[in-house]
Amino acid sequence: MSEIPSAVQWVWLVVALPLAGFVFNGAVSLWKPPVKWGKSAVTGVGVGVLAASFLIAVRVVLAVAAGHPEEPYVIGGWSWMPAGDLEIALALQVDQLSAVMLMVVTGVGALIHIFSVGYMGEDPGYARYFAYLNLFVFFMLMLVLGANFPVMFVGWEGVGLCSYLLIGFWFEEKANADAGKKAFIMNRIGDTGFLIAMFMLFRATGSLDFATVFAAAPGAFEVGGIEITLITAALFLGSTGKSAQLPQYTWLPAAMA
Repeated sequence: MSEIPSAVQWVWLVVALPLAGFVFNGAVSLWKPPVKWGKSAVTGVGVGVLAASFLIAVRVVLAVAAGHPEEPYVIGGWSWMPAGDLEIALALQVDQLSAVMLMVVTGVGALIHIFSVGYMGEDPGYARYFAYLNLFVFFMLMLVLGANFPVMFVGWEGVGLCSYLLIGFWFEEKANADAGKKAFIMNRIGDTGFLIAMFMLFRATGSLDFATVFAAAPGAFEVGGIEITLITAALFLGSTGKSAQLPQYTWLPAAMA
């Protein structure tokens, strides 16, 4: 495995900053401090953590580009779910693809946060909104940086949760609350496919780490065989739910409304 550049190891901070923003803004939302002070603090933290994450992400991406790694950089590796033959590590993976997504999530996310300062400025749920938005970015980063299927699934489920919270943000109106519940339920249908695919992958390869699964796949699966076809179909079911594709698109028009 390639030696991990010191700049790449800072990727954990890219993930941790939006989570810290969620904790702070969530606390402000519950505490309800004086409006002027509270709004300034929420804006500074909510936008600041994304701006800082983006700047660190730029440094990480430059290090990846300079290193030209032949294998992904895996950062972390703390034991998370040891259970018999199953050993799941809490780890992040940085490669050329995740580096691109790292820039997209933090860069576009920062712009959305900046836009939201004006768009949501007069809303009484300002702090709660930024808490949800910070949490959304945290889970998106877990989704694109996870080094194994379970860590990716945590981000996957978290993005679905935050979609529900944001779609139903103005939950006092029944249409908004119903749209949020519809998105949540439709995403859970798709997520069932993701879970089934993980079970089948572990049975076939004995692991859920990306590197191990990909290395074992040529010997574990027959090209065009029924098992690999079912796994890919189950993963596709999950993606159709998350991205509102046929047949699981019906939650998106309600959310946009």
